[in-house]
Amino acid sequence: MGGVNAAGRTSGHQAFRRTVLSALDADVQASTLIGLAAMMRLVHTDGDAPWQNASGAYLDADAIVECYRQQVLDHTLIRRIEDPTFGADGIPANRQASLSIEAPLTFQVRRRQLPEQLPETWQVRELDRRHVEVTVPPGQFDVLLPERRSAQVRAAGQLPSGFAPSSLYRSVHHPRGLSMAIFGASDCLGQSGLDWETLRDRLDPDDIAVYAGNSIGQLDDAGWGGLLKSYASGNRATSKQMPLGYGQMPADFLNAYVLGSVGATGAIQGACATFLYNLRQGVEEISSGRRRVVMVGTSDAPITPEIIEGFRAMGALADDDSLKALDALSLLTDADYQRACRPFARNCGFTIAEASQFVLLMDDSLALEVGAQVLGSVPGVFTNADGWKRSISAPGIGNYITLGKAVSLAREILGEDALRTRTFLHAHGTSTPKNRATESHVFDQVAAANGITSWPVVAVKAFVGHSQGSAAGDQMASALGSFAHGWLPGIPTLDAVADDVHAERLRLFAEPLAFEADAAFINAKGFGGNNATGLVLSPTVTERLLVKRHGQAAVDAWKARREVALEASQAYVARADQGHFQALYRFGQGVLEGPELSVEAGQIGIPGYAQPVSLSVDNPFGSLKDDSLDDSSNDK
Repeated sequence: MGGVNAAGRTSGHQAFRRTVLSALDADVQASTLIGLAAMMRLVHTDGDAPWQNASGAYLDADAIVECYRQQVLDHTLIRRIEDPTFGADGIPANRQASLSIEAPLTFQVRRRQLPEQLPETWQVRELDRRHVEVTVPPGQFDVLLPERRSAQVRAAGQLPSGFAPSSLYRSVHHPRGLSMAIFGASDCLGQSGLDWETLRDRLDPDDIAVYAGNSIGQLDDAGWGGLLKSYASGNRATSKQMPLGYGQMPADFLNAYVLGSVGATGAIQGACATFLYNLRQGVEEISSGRRRVVMVGTSDAPITPEIIEGFRAMGALADDDSLKALDALSLLTDADYQRACRPFARNCGFTIAEASQFVLLMDDSLALEVGAQVLGSVPGVFTNADGWKRSISAPGIGNYITLGKAVSLAREILGEDALRTRTFLHAHGTSTPKNRATESHVFDQVAAANGITSWPVVAVKAFVGHSQGSAAGDQMASALGSFAHGWLPGIPTLDAVADDVHAERLRLFAEPLAFEADAAFINAKGFGGNNATGLVLSPTVTERLLVKRHGQAAVDAWKARREVALEASQAYVARADQGHFQALYRFGQGVLEGPELSVEAGQIGIPGYAQPVSLSVDNPFGSLKDDSLDDSSNDK
C-alpha cells in the first residue's frame, strides 16, 4: 500500500497513526509527529547528522516534538484552506461593467490577451512579435472587469502543509493529481519491500495489470481546468492540458513512467466508489487467473474554486454560512474549520479533500513464492446501482445489496460469531444529513438481518475529508492500519449522534477504540447510484486461509523468504520518516515503438523484458477446424 492524504503518508501507516494519535504510546506518538514534521519540511536530516530546523538549529527528538507538535496538528487533517485565493483576497472572477471614455485611450497589451474580435473603431498597431498597441476612441463601452469574490467554502482536507509531490521528481506542468499519483504508486512499491524489476522479470508481461483513475479528472490549471477557462482568462491553451486532463491518466502515468507495464490497463469511474470499482476489477482479474499482479488505485485533487463551487451549488458542501448556522456562530475560527466534517452527528455537508491511494494485489501462490508482505486480503468487492431515481444525486437502494453480499461472504468465510463480534464498518460517512440517515439505515437493516447488535462504525472522513474517487482508498488504508495497530479511529466531531441516525445496532464512538478485527467492510455510496462494498480480511485471517490452501510448510517457507521484503520495507519507511522520499519517474527510458519487437505466432519478445508475452488465449467457442465448411458437395 502507498499514497498520501491530509493525515500524511500511507506507507508505514503514518496517516493512520495520525488519526489515532492520542491512543498511541509516547514513543510512537513522537515518531509519528517527527515523520510528519519532516514531510512538512519543518526539520531535516541526511540520516546520519542530527536533525536541523529551517534556521539551521540542531534539535533532538524531544525538542522537535515540543517545538512542532502544535504546528503539525494544526496543518494536517481538515483545516482552513491554505490557498491564498480562498482567503481575504478572495477568488478571481469577472463582472460586466460600462466604461465611458471622454478622450482617446492608448495602451499596450500582449497579443495573446486580445479578444478575437474588437470593435471596428478600435485601432491596433504592432509593436513587436508579442505586443501590440491599442487605441480606444471616446465613447461608451461594455467591458469585463476583474473582481474578487469572497470564498464561500474555506475548509478542506489538504495534504500536509509544505509537502509538494511535484517537487520530488522532474514534474513539468503536471496536474496535481498526477504528481500525487506518481508519489502514491512509488510509496506503494517502496513499502512493499519488493524490487519491481525482479518481480516483473518473473512474469509474462501480460500477467501484470494497472487499474487506476479518479472520479473527476484533472481540473486544475495544468489540466482541463486551465484548458476550459483559457479563452475567458486570456491565457493560451497548452499542448499538455488536453491529454493530461483525462480521468484514466493516473493509470497511463504509472504504465509509462513508473512500472513500464505493457499488460492490461484501464480506469473505471464510479463517482465516490471509484477506488472500489477499480479494486473489484483487479480482484476479479486475479481470481480468474488472467493476471498475477495488479496495481490498483486512485488520485484525486479537486480542491479548486470551480469544483468547490459546483458542489456548493448542489447544496452538498459544508460552506461557511451553513457551519455558522449549525453552531450559532457569527465568526468561524481555525478550530471551527477543523470540525467541519461531522459524520452521523448534526451536520450540514461534506468537506472536500485530496488524496492518492494505491495497493498492490498479488495471487496467493506468487505472494508465497516471492516472500511478499501480506497486509490483508480482498475476497470480494460488490457493486450495484440504485435503480429508478428521482434525483440523480440522491441515495437509493443499491447499497443494501452490496453490503448484504459482502456480509454474506464474510459469514461464509469467518462464521457467525466472528461476523458479529470481530468485524467493523468503514462507513462512507460523508457528513451530509441525507447520508447520515440513509447509510445508517443500510447498516441497521443488514445488522438486524445477521444478528449483529453492536457493530463498530469508523468514518475516516471526519479526519481527512471526502477525496471523491479516492475516498474508499482512504478507508482501505485506514482499515489496514487498524489491523496492524489494533485501534479503530473514533469520530472526533461526534458530540452527539443525530436524532435521525439509525444507531440501535451500531457502535458510534468519538475516541479511538481498541479492537482486534478479523475483517472490515469498506463502504461507498456514490453520486449517481454508484454503490460498492469491499470485504477486507485481516493478515491473521489471511494467513489461516493460506495454510488451509497451501499447507503449513509452504507458509513457514514464505515467512522465511518474507524477511528480505520486510527489511527493505523497514528501510524505506525509515528514510521516508526522515523526509527522504523515493519518487519513481522514468521519463524517456526504454521507449519502444514496434520495430524492436520479436513477433512470432505464439509470442512477442520485448527488449528489456525477461519473459515474452504469450499470445495464447482462451477460446470460449471451441474449434471449427475439423468441421467441413466446403459446401461444394451440395452441388452434386
